Amino acid sequence: MSGYDGSSIPLRKPETEPKPDFKALFESGPGLHLLLAPDLKIVAASDSFLRATRKVRDQIIGKTLPQAFPNDLDDPAAGVAWSLRASMQRVLRTRAPDTMATQKYSILPDESEGGASEERYWSGVNYPVFDETGRITFIIHRMEDVTELVRLQRQQAAEEKTSKELRTKATRLEK
Repeated sequence: MSGYDGSSIPLRKPETEPKPDFKALFESGPGLHLLLAPDLKIVAASDSFLRATRKVRDQIIGKTLPQAFPNDLDDPAAGVAWSLRASMQRVLRTRAPDTMATQKYSILPDESEGGASEERYWSGVNYPVFDETGRITFIIHRMEDVTELVRLQRQQAAEEKTSKELRTKATRLEK
């Protein structure tokens, strides 16, 4: 192999190839991910997911989603419990990824912050993970924060409603 200046750079093969630490890779990755067992207990969580949801890894590992996130899963307006359960069941039944509708989550404030919870919106996809025999061993739950998109859509809808009301008033005034 040659260097930038054309000189020869000797290649040295490492004594042993480093083995990737998949747990560390999963946890430190940039995405918002949970790893669930087929019984829907949380097995692992990415650091990004924990920061976004203000959760602590040790407090959610080994729990089901309703146990780990009771405030959202019990909120009928959020629809999270039904949608999540239905999506996971589709993944187990169809053995294919399943995209969830946008869900509302309440992020509880840090105890030091006080105040009210923060309303966030997430779009989720659930992916099956297979072992060498083809059995589903895990489900990867990937979320994307779409809060700003939802807020912009609501703002646009409100502006359109106001515009329509103003047009209606203007038409009445003209008559």
